[in-house]
Amino acid sequence: MSSSLKGRHLLVALSGGIAGYKIAELVRLVTKAGATVQVMMSEAACQFITPVTMQALSGRPVLLSQWDASAPNNMHHINAGREADAMLVAPASADMIAKLAQGRADELVSLTALARPIDRCPLIVAPAMNREMWAHPATQRNVAQLRADGAQVWGPAAGDQACGEVGDGRMLEPAELFERLEACFTPQRLAGVRVLVTAGPTFEPIDPVRGITNRSSGKMGFAIAQAAQRAGAEVTLVAGPVALPTPWGVHRIDVQSAQDMLEAVLPLAPANAVFIATAAVADWRPATCAEQKIKKDGSGATPTLAFTENPDILATVAALPQAPYCVGFAAESEKLADHAQAKRLRKGIPLIVGNLGPATFGQDDNALLLIDEQGQRELPRAPKTELAQQLIDDIALRLKRP
Repeated sequence: MSSSLKGRHLLVALSGGIAGYKIAELVRLVTKAGATVQVMMSEAACQFITPVTMQALSGRPVLLSQWDASAPNNMHHINAGREADAMLVAPASADMIAKLAQGRADELVSLTALARPIDRCPLIVAPAMNREMWAHPATQRNVAQLRADGAQVWGPAAGDQACGEVGDGRMLEPAELFERLEACFTPQRLAGVRVLVTAGPTFEPIDPVRGITNRSSGKMGFAIAQAAQRAGAEVTLVAGPVALPTPWGVHRIDVQSAQDMLEAVLPLAPANAVFIATAAVADWRPATCAEQKIKKDGSGATPTLAFTENPDILATVAALPQAPYCVGFAAESEKLADHAQAKRLRKGIPLIVGNLGPATFGQDDNALLLIDEQGQRELPRAPKTELAQQLIDDIALRLKRP
């Protein structure tokens, strides 16, 4: 698994709150991505989830008290901050936020936050509390002070709360915290760049219940959208019918047919610097769509379908007066390099990415062939998430981004 967290060391500090149970999943995700985690818990946090759980998931004894003498120098609050690449306080209760904003140092979590080297160990705070506590002017002043002091405040989200009320104050979900941590350690090579991505198949209706589509899962396109977002881009994802969650921070537009996709893409394309057309768009569609389901009558007769060619979305965008940098995809079944190069020339684009469709549709890994006017370069078979990151790095170089 490719991850910007690989080799990183995170200090994850829990304060009191029912959302503490979510941190168990976050620690699992972070360690799976190749990072090491030192968990620290306030006394209040231990009322909601046990240190045993967090030790089992992190593989390290949990730090619980500033008076713990197990460290040779008896200074866990110094050591933990010096060793960490970032300190995440989650859940961050109203009380803990107040302590951090005031520079308090009367227990281990706030003491460590105060003692950490602020130039190389950023403080990240994920609030979690009742909606009234979050909205209180005192909490808002404290949050503003944290931001002014350089801390990153992630969330909170709105929704159902443990108390039975609904509103702002929910801690972000583990998957979203994980995505934000990934972005924190990903070089922001596309910061400020707007990227438009298409992904998945299209569905061309024959009648109200049937249609023509293909086996594209959309995984490659979604991975590319995610990698671009992590690199700092503002990403819009136009997706055909797929069963995939929207990558965090990505604006998604769902479409069905090729015509739908064209109508979604065309108004957006001029405002984007990069267009990555990963969608497996149907080349043809039925010339007409029956108003009612086409029924068989038992005679053995088969219906005759007439087809018409679908619009070429990539070629249309490439021909715009203010065309973005266009990257096409070619899913072939044979003669990959020849067919992909011919497609690149036909569509008039600088870069095309070829792959063997039958070998990758629905899979979590792939192998890519990058073809431009200078030649071709192979990206060996790897997880699609890793290939997406390599492709985004390649595009950043082509755009002369640092």
